[in-house]
Amino acid sequence: MDINFIITIFTIGFIGSFLSGMLGIGGAIINYPMLLYIPVILGVGHFTSHEVSVITAIQVFFATLGGVWAYRSGGYLNKTLIVNMGISVLIGSFIGGMSSTHMSDSGINIVYGILAIIAVILMFVPKKEIDANRLDQVKFNKWLAASFAFIVGVGSGIVGAGGAFLLVPIMLVLLKIPTRMTIASSLAITLISSIGTVSGKISTGHVPILPSLILVVASLIASPIGANVGKKVNTRVLQGIMGILILATAVKTWMEIL
Repeated sequence: MDINFIITIFTIGFIGSFLSGMLGIGGAIINYPMLLYIPVILGVGHFTSHEVSVITAIQVFFATLGGVWAYRSGGYLNKTLIVNMGISVLIGSFIGGMSSTHMSDSGINIVYGILAIIAVILMFVPKKEIDANRLDQVKFNKWLAASFAFIVGVGSGIVGAGGAFLLVPIMLVLLKIPTRMTIASSLAITLISSIGTVSGKISTGHVPILPSLILVVASLIASPIGANVGKKVNTRVLQGIMGILILATAVKTWMEIL
């Protein structure tokens, strides 16, 4: 493990965690492909899909922790939404994390690609104006929210992602949650989800220690910075960036699979 390896992993973690805090995602949708391909391209290291899924699961936990801390005031965290979706996604992610040990690398990549396509479709569905709603008057279908969260949890647990890249479009498009509340609450839900995912991955007994520690440090620095930037950026811009990132990742993943 040389200095080039450390710098590469830290940079990947910083970028993913910054976007995590800004967009309300866990960062896995960015870090998963970056960890899989960039170290190899630069000639500093190589990770299998299983190793990447474990590393990103740990990174997601700390990135979302930092983001939630940055959003702790201002009324952005919807506690009812967080509890309903958080418990469901926690159960699903633990099941998915345990199931991934019985899957091939290509199987994990296919699950990731399918989730990304679903997220792309949802992000580009025309949205009604929801950001004019008062945050303390937001209402949603609790059973529908819990059902979506469970399904997302199973899939994201397999990949090692927190599932926020799919939860965000679901909350925006299907549950009609205002953008900034979606971002903040998604970070909290993903934090809960990542507990189940990390537990499932660690139970397999194979955790790349050094890369995980490097990403933890990067996450705790970058995620709060991203959250503070996200509070100031226009909500349509945030939605656009999220859509572009998910689309680019879906295209890249399926190009590699096919």
